[in-house]
Amino acid sequence: MPTVFILNGPNLNLLGVREPATYGYDTLADVEERCLERAKALDLTIEFRQSNHEGQLVDWIQEAREAADGIILNAGAFTHTSVAIFDALSAADLPIIEVHLSNIFRREQFRHHSYVSLAARGGIFGLGPQGYELALEALANLIEIESSEAPR
Repeated sequence: MPTVFILNGPNLNLLGVREPATYGYDTLADVEERCLERAKALDLTIEFRQSNHEGQLVDWIQEAREAADGIILNAGAFTHTSVAIFDALSAADLPIIEVHLSNIFRREQFRHHSYVSLAARGGIFGLGPQGYELALEALANLIEIESSEAPR
């Protein structure tokens, strides 16, 4: 089964308690459970991880290059600041879907720029935890298309 790394950046460990009007009441464990169920239905294996440290996210993206078939990334605030994460994503040579629980384009101006978007195939913004499930569906399709196009 194809493997998808679902990587979460800073402060996502505080889901459910941090700004619930913006991010909702689901915890990160709730989001992971939803992803596990959806991945099972899509015949995918997932690695679900969270870190508040930029370098750890870079290491995981580099690991995904060899160990995964795609990446779903909610880089949190690093979305708007990290050239290092952009460089790692660009080198990963994998389909990438960017996810944000809130609609970053309806928030502060500084959140409107995404380094992740420059490397991602697509993005899902503002749909809460359902965005992760939709990203899994999109990535499953991309992985299937790319595997059927691969030279035999």
